[in-house]
Amino acid sequence: MSGEAVHFEVFIRRYPGSSWTLNMATEYRTAALDEAKELVARGGAAAARVTRESLDPDSGEFHSLTILSIGVAEAPRKVKAPEPTEPLCVSPQDLYTCHARDRIGRLLEVWLERQAATPFELLHRPDLVEALEASSIEIQNAVHKIAVPEAHSRGGSIAEMTKTFKSLADRAVERLMRDARRGLPTASPETFAKLANQFVKDPDGPYRLGCAVAQSLKPATSWSEKVGLLLDLADAAPDPGAGRKLALTVLAEPLEEIVRCKKGLDHIIGGGLDLGARLAAMSRLAAAEVIDRLVKVEPSVAKVTPDLSPRAKRLAHWLQAEELTSVRAAIGQRILADLSGPRRLRPTDPAGEIDVIRGLAMSLTAAAGKLLPLDDVQAAFSARSKMLVTRDFVETYLGDDNTAHAEAEALIWLTENIIGGGSKRDAGRWLESLVFSLRFETEYRRSETPVSLRLQQLARLQKSAARCGLVEENYKPLQAKLGELGGQVEADTKFVGQMMKSGAPALNRLTMLLKLACGETAPLGPAADRARTEALALARNDATRAELSGAPERLDAIRDLLRHAALAA
Repeated sequence: MSGEAVHFEVFIRRYPGSSWTLNMATEYRTAALDEAKELVARGGAAAARVTRESLDPDSGEFHSLTILSIGVAEAPRKVKAPEPTEPLCVSPQDLYTCHARDRIGRLLEVWLERQAATPFELLHRPDLVEALEASSIEIQNAVHKIAVPEAHSRGGSIAEMTKTFKSLADRAVERLMRDARRGLPTASPETFAKLANQFVKDPDGPYRLGCAVAQSLKPATSWSEKVGLLLDLADAAPDPGAGRKLALTVLAEPLEEIVRCKKGLDHIIGGGLDLGARLAAMSRLAAAEVIDRLVKVEPSVAKVTPDLSPRAKRLAHWLQAEELTSVRAAIGQRILADLSGPRRLRPTDPAGEIDVIRGLAMSLTAAAGKLLPLDDVQAAFSARSKMLVTRDFVETYLGDDNTAHAEAEALIWLTENIIGGGSKRDAGRWLESLVFSLRFETEYRRSETPVSLRLQQLARLQKSAARCGLVEENYKPLQAKLGELGGQVEADTKFVGQMMKSGAPALNRLTMLLKLACGETAPLGPAADRARTEALALARNDATRAELSGAPERLDAIRDLLRHAALAA
């Protein structure tokens, strides 16, 4: 199997009784599994399955193996083919595939973390293999962890699977140690291009070049240093051609594993960041070209996006290369996982958390396609939005000493920055419970704030209620209540009557009344209606017409206000 080409296909059934259709094909096992799970989770498919397709170079035929099947069970067929009993990996070369390295990383996560090494390095460095063999318990535990589920899923015995995987590990170790005794190549920026061109036609070229790359990482004492050494080699890659493609493909493997590692990514973008800032930095790292432009023109994005370190900027530049797509994808999956997870983005600053979500939404939407599918971005923000309308978050966000008006503005801002119908409805219920409360009415009717300012505040809230994303059935009652409250405030103070009795010029009074009537300085409702009635009467007054004829420059403005007032009626 060492010469086989392997890729993964995702098949879906959109409805329980429909047939299977191909949804996507990819070389990355993790991407295929994530796509299948996401489709079923968000209701895009009734069922999904992922198959591993292996091309036999001798026969030219593909061999298919189902590695995941989720969702509504398919109706049993009369003839069912027996499940294959052989494990996914049967030769040492199979351990070097992306999914195998991912599994190795999870099985030996603690040991690799102590060694500050990646699965790529373990598979290519004899000194790490010797250290692992010296701690035989680690290998035994890893083999047992993989043998038990494989035995259950394939109907074999645990003992047989344990023996199979132990033999596979022994053969892989024996191969690497034998090659080490014969002499493995070493790489430096000066020799890397020559090595890459030399190994292009070698069937074991990726393995041998990987050994050279792994050996070059041995002097590094931190993840950031390893990234620097890998980028030094990338800078020295051959000119465009088969050699360059091989070189960058091999370099992408350890880079991908480093960014998948939490500590590795923190070393690159800098520690001491909260989750929100870390996500913003990760987004900038993976899609620097897009987000750098956005930072220059959008203050809300610049506010939450930290600057990258020189080494991170260097990596960001290289991540634009097509051969490093898997590294960008790994960062993107980290972003989605953290964004959809339960941890707060700004644990001590709920208002700042909303700012971060707004900035991230703009960044990830702008980078959609290059970094992540837009549907995945929306699903992650929808999951995060559900956290922002829980009682714990909202009560912390509103605080204990804010005015009712300040709370209303805060809730509208929250509603503007969340997505998802359920989350919008929950936010609308929070806003409704505040606006319809006795506290809200009392504050407006008994406040010492000038009545003109109170009416303007109610007018702004009334307009914002319709613009924050609520459906009509949610915002219409809010607007009606705000208009009713505006009418009560105006009636308590007889604001329109006092304006009519004031000694101001008729055109000034007419202008003020028309602004009240069209909803600019008072909410639409009883207050606006009373202002409209008085404005129309004032406009027909002979003294007003005479004053207007003496100020023709104000005619257009008055005419526009009259039109808007009529439309608002």
